[in-house]
Amino acid sequence: RALVGTFGAHIRNMIKGVTEGFVYKMKVVYSHFPIKVSVNDGEVVIDNFLGEQYPRKAKIFGDVKVNVSKDDITVEGINREEVGQTAANIEKAVRVKNRDIRVFQDGVYIVSKGA
Repeated sequence: RALVGTFGAHIRNMIKGVTEGFVYKMKVVYSHFPIKVSVNDGEVVIDNFLGEQYPRKAKIFGDVKVNVSKDDITVEGINREEVGQTAANIEKAVRVKNRDIRVFQDGVYIVSKGA
């Protein structure tokens, strides 16, 4: 019985994805070191995060389009799982470690999800 509901939800998401598409909007937030975001060969590359010398990378799944403007990132596609996973990868790539997250609030955050 539970699987019927699961498959029904997947089919509804497929129909909604083909007709409307899924869009995640993300915001780049920094206080001192300006974060530079670019898209290269199926990866989102984040440079200068907290002044780090090496770039951080996040994988783009499937047929997802990632558009980068100044401080905004838009993740678009027809597959809900791929769009969501790509946005989660970008958010996870810039997770602050070994510092107080109440003070170091730099990063890329999901602002809105929708169709």
